[in-house]
Amino acid sequence: MYRKPRQNTFAVFSIIIVVVMLISVMAVDGIGLSKKRAANANRIKEINAQIEAEYERQAQLKEYEKYTCTKKFVEETAKEKLGLVHEGEIIFKPND
Repeated sequence: MYRKPRQNTFAVFSIIIVVVMLISVMAVDGIGLSKKRAANANRIKEINAQIEAEYERQAQLKEYEKYTCTKKFVEETAKEKLGLVHEGEIIFKPND
């Protein structure tokens, strides 16, 4: 009869140790997960900023596309790349 309470005490003590170990492992993993969550939140902010920048760039490209269809763009390109001028227009070149 003397052994039974001692065995119960040992069983309870071993269960407590196992539970404490599980809690400590979960706490360590929880800290790691909270750091990952913070890093992912920062990454999400950066990606959202990049998405917003790309939307702005898309809007600029659409405006540029509209500009390239104008007569002014064609004239400027002809002047710059081909050296063409309007009839009667005089071009002054600087001396080197």
